[in-house]
Amino acid sequence: MTSIFLIGGLALLYFGAEWLISGSASLAVRAGVPPLVIGLTVVAFGTSAPELVVSVQSSFNGLGSLAVGNAVGSNIMNIAVILGISAIIRPLKVNVQVLRVDAVLMIIASIVLWLLLLDHRIGRLEGIGLALSMAVYMILTVYFGKQNVKANPGLEDLPPNVGTKKRSLVWDLTLIVLGLTGLVLGSKFFVRGAIDVAQFFGMPEAVIGLTIVAAGTSFPELATSVVASAKGEEDIAVGNIIGSNIFNILAILGIAGALFPIHAPGIQMVDLALMTGCALIIVPLMWTGYRLVRSEGILLVLIYGGYLWYLWP
Repeated sequence: MTSIFLIGGLALLYFGAEWLISGSASLAVRAGVPPLVIGLTVVAFGTSAPELVVSVQSSFNGLGSLAVGNAVGSNIMNIAVILGISAIIRPLKVNVQVLRVDAVLMIIASIVLWLLLLDHRIGRLEGIGLALSMAVYMILTVYFGKQNVKANPGLEDLPPNVGTKKRSLVWDLTLIVLGLTGLVLGSKFFVRGAIDVAQFFGMPEAVIGLTIVAAGTSFPELATSVVASAKGEEDIAVGNIIGSNIFNILAILGIAGALFPIHAPGIQMVDLALMTGCALIIVPLMWTGYRLVRSEGILLVLIYGGYLWYLWP
């Protein structure tokens, strides 16, 4: 039954995210939102939706270390594994705007989370503050994205995983409902399976969140970035990861903390330090020639391997 919960939960999380992205992107196109902004907002939200529902569900169940470990572990995996594998498949060119703005915001958000978790808690007011910061980030992204598209008409191409086929409004809404339903049910099954694994092996709740749950909920980011890298869509591969990392901290832990104050005693300073360190190290790696090359991708993957060795000696 544990295997069924884990595999079934992962499948529902993956397809739920895909359906939500497809339906939401189509609605955004109907509303006249620039395609570039869709990639920066809808896709980033959709690929991080599994982390959101899993962390909220874990927080509701009183599993604070699992909720925080999911977000922190996903951020580490996004950079060290997903960007690393993407760069190994094909060296990635990096948009200088992403480095100057979004990467800096990712670093700031990582440091803020580190400070908030010094007492191993995220209170309701702290959660609201994080969520409001995400709302401001999204609004500014949409505004400047529209201005950028007006100034550069060539930026109107849609990201590779956002459909452009015209469909009925009913079908778009149906996809969104199916996506949200899949995410909610998938999160319940997956968290249940993860808890069973933890109890069976006697593994700490935080370690399960930092590794197994983080890996499972990062599947949408992995699929999106690896496929984008293979197709030569470097901006999507890099932007998706950095945008998702910002979303994981500000929106996921913000909403979870605002709804159900989080107590996460199992999260250690080394976990937060590695998350922040990955955010910091990726900037100079990408700044050299505005590329992330294969050797740097291998380095990132090796860093994650060392982290797993530390967690499971």
